[in-house]
Amino acid sequence: MAALVNAMGESGHGVYMLTKGGHTTVAFLESLAARSRRPVMIAALLHNSTNPQAVFDDLDAIAQANTRGRRLIGQVSCCPLTMDFTLASPYPVEGLQRWKPALGLAGVALKKVLADTKFRDALRAELASPATFRLFNGEWHKVQVVEVARPENAAYEQKTLAAIAQDEARDPLDVMLDLAIAEDLKTVFTAELLNSDEGAVGRMLNHPHSIVSLSDAGAHLTFFNDAGFGLHLLGHWARDVGAMEMSEAVRRLTAHPATVFGMKDRGLIREDLAADLLLFEPDTVGRGPKRRVFDLPGGAPRLTTDAVGVHGVWVNGQQVADSSGLLEAAPLAGRLLTRFST
Repeated sequence: MAALVNAMGESGHGVYMLTKGGHTTVAFLESLAARSRRPVMIAALLHNSTNPQAVFDDLDAIAQANTRGRRLIGQVSCCPLTMDFTLASPYPVEGLQRWKPALGLAGVALKKVLADTKFRDALRAELASPATFRLFNGEWHKVQVVEVARPENAAYEQKTLAAIAQDEARDPLDVMLDLAIAEDLKTVFTAELLNSDEGAVGRMLNHPHSIVSLSDAGAHLTFFNDAGFGLHLLGHWARDVGAMEMSEAVRRLTAHPATVFGMKDRGLIREDLAADLLLFEPDTVGRGPKRRVFDLPGGAPRLTTDAVGVHGVWVNGQQVADSSGLLEAAPLAGRLLTRFST
């Protein structure tokens, strides 16, 4: 890793980005920045209720590194990490140690493990124990039934597992597993996993060494889709919450990333700069509710959201989208950027 980053230093160009795991320290990443003299961008800084101070400790360390002349930037998200899943592919819980007996199983074999009382008790015990980092923390009030597979279970839709468990005097883990087994593992759930504390997220968004980002670019599009994060920053955080002025939200999405990446002719509306423009209505801008479409190979589903309050998009001065979305004959107006000041 150091050899790759140092090569960037020899060229005098480039920004190094790393998704930081639990064992990677900001101090180590600062050492890379010091040796290479290149900016280091650190992802993904998300607020976690199991260790609520951790993300702020990382941001403080990033700030201290900058005082020493090392350019570190923390990637933060303005969206809660919300993920759709079924028990046939339960990404949010697959990191639990006690879920391991179910990994790699499918169909009847998987349902047999999920029905086992010892398996369930072990999961409950793990969720009740403290953890440094855990994607899912047993916050059942943040897990909702999105879509059932059998009409007789329709009353469960749009209800949280905590609410169902309370209504039926049952344990929420049992509610989730029993419903999934009864529906041949086709029940769709959604879980709000990280970044759900708006007070904390507001602090992260306004940190002087953070950059608003983390849409995931469609890498997990069957689980979640945060491609509308910019519209969410404008509509929710600037207009509705008032965490920043609308002009600052625009800067955080345009001039700020352009500066970080050294895009000299982007990020501002100015003569002789590229006319990359988004026309939106401040009173209505936002992202629509997420919905599933079935247009992947084999009719597989993916999640999408629609833009709200957007009137048009221009790339290099040519309109490519209007309020209905991408124009039918949208021009290929973009070009590959190869020259940067960073």
